[in-house]
Amino acid sequence: MLMIPIDPTNQSERENYKLLIGSIIPRPIAFVTSLSTAGVLNAAPYSYFTIVTANPPMVAISVQRKQGVRKDTSRNAVDTGAFVVHISDESYIEQINQTAAALLPDESEVALAGLTPAASVKIAVPGIAEAKIRMECVLEQAIPVGGSEGVPAADLLIGRVVQFHIDESLYEQGRIDAEKLQPVSRLAGNSYAKLGEQFEIDRPV
Repeated sequence: MLMIPIDPTNQSERENYKLLIGSIIPRPIAFVTSLSTAGVLNAAPYSYFTIVTANPPMVAISVQRKQGVRKDTSRNAVDTGAFVVHISDESYIEQINQTAAALLPDESEVALAGLTPAASVKIAVPGIAEAKIRMECVLEQAIPVGGSEGVPAADLLIGRVVQFHIDESLYEQGRIDAEKLQPVSRLAGNSYAKLGEQFEIDRPV
C-alpha cells in the first residue's frame, strides 16, 4: 500500500482534528450531566471518552476548551467534584444531539431537549432517566492538557464511578447485552454509527 506521510506540526489544528476524528472510529459517546454552583443542570455529549481502569472503576472524558476557557461541563465538575456519565443509545440520540447547542451557563440543555432528570444515589448531580446506562462519578482528577503555556486546549476529566445504574433488560449475570443497549458511536462530521455486525476471535493463550 502507498502511505502518505503527514507531519502534524506542518498542519493547522483543524487539519489535525479532521485526521484524528476520521481515523479513530467509531468512538463511544459519553453523555454527561453536571450541576453548576447555581443549581443549573447542564448536559453535553463527548466522544473523546474511554475507560481508565476497573480497580477502582474510572472513566475519562476530554472536554475541549474555547480559546482556553473551560466549558460548562469542566467548570461544573471542578466546582462540585461530580458528574454523571450516560451511554448514548438509539432511543434518545436525537435529544442528545439537541444538547450540543450553544447555550448560556444559566440555561439547561436538559430542559431544552425535553429530557427527564433522575436523582442520583451517591452524588448531588442528577442523571437522565432516558439513558439505559448511567454512572455516577466523583471527580478524581481534572488535568489541563495541550494548547500553549497558560492556555490549555482541553481538560481531561477522570471520574471514579461510585454507582452504576443499568436497565434490567440489558443486565444478565453481570454482563451487558450490547444488542439490547443499541449504542450509538461517533464518526467524523455529522456521521454516527449503530452497533453493526459482531464477531469473535479467541484470545491467544
